[in-house]
Amino acid sequence: MSTEAPYLRIAAEIKARIARGDLRPGDRVPSTRQITQEWGVAMATATKVITALKDDGLVDTKPGAGTVVRSAGARSAAVSRRPVGERDLGKDAVIRAAIAVADAEGLQMVSMRRIATDLGVATMSLYRHVPSKEDLVVEMADVAFAEQPFPERVPGDWRAAMEIAARLMWTVCRRHPWVAEAMSMTRPRVSPNLIMYTEWVLTVLRRHGLSMDDMMYTHLSVFGHIRGLALTLQDETRARQDSGITHEEWIETQGEALERLLATGRYPTMAAIITDEFDYDLDKVFEYGLRLLLDGVQQRLRARELH
Repeated sequence: MSTEAPYLRIAAEIKARIARGDLRPGDRVPSTRQITQEWGVAMATATKVITALKDDGLVDTKPGAGTVVRSAGARSAAVSRRPVGERDLGKDAVIRAAIAVADAEGLQMVSMRRIATDLGVATMSLYRHVPSKEDLVVEMADVAFAEQPFPERVPGDWRAAMEIAARLMWTVCRRHPWVAEAMSMTRPRVSPNLIMYTEWVLTVLRRHGLSMDDMMYTHLSVFGHIRGLALTLQDETRARQDSGITHEEWIETQGEALERLLATGRYPTMAAIITDEFDYDLDKVFEYGLRLLLDGVQQRLRARELH
């Protein structure tokens, strides 16, 4: 019976696939979830497999795509990752490592054990810096929003100011799709940089004399619009992780079934839209919805001026 650790055995099998050319540069290697299913091991073991492949310079983690095979040139230039070491471990290193996992694999793959494995430290050492996974997620979201600071001065034009805030939040969600899941509209956690977004929006609306109710309803409507679309980004990240195919590739798999359905003649408007080749672009949906919402706010402000 082999005494080799299970994660090393699995890593060796994946390395062999890379060596044979079964997995080429840019191809996704099995995700941690797929490793648990294919080899029947625990998630902690699957995480060690990916870490071992990274240490050997064979794979990279790509946001939204998962873990992919490196090119030969990148492999030769790769330097094996050194464990941070518990003495050098700091809160920022923990948060950054967690963000890297969430960007590539989704928030559901973030765990204290996973982050500790990636950093090469004991799991319990993380708790000196963050009390729990829930607190870690709050810190992650705060750091993500800090990457997109607001301008020093709020523009005098309310619409321009609202557009700045909304696009800033959308940019953060685009860069880090998991952020939408980390934010709650019913049980918000205290996050300085996220509260700054709210403060900016409310300040803009307050300057124009809106009531507290109107200010909050406007803020929550715009916030909900952005968060709702951003959750779609997170859903796509998960679907791509689970299926291994892109959105466009998945749409192609639905073509025949959709054609049969439309051929019944029961859905003429849908057929017309598809014939017209509607461009489903979330960035355009974001801008369109934002414009409609702000048009509504503008009508509200005009109505106030008339009374």
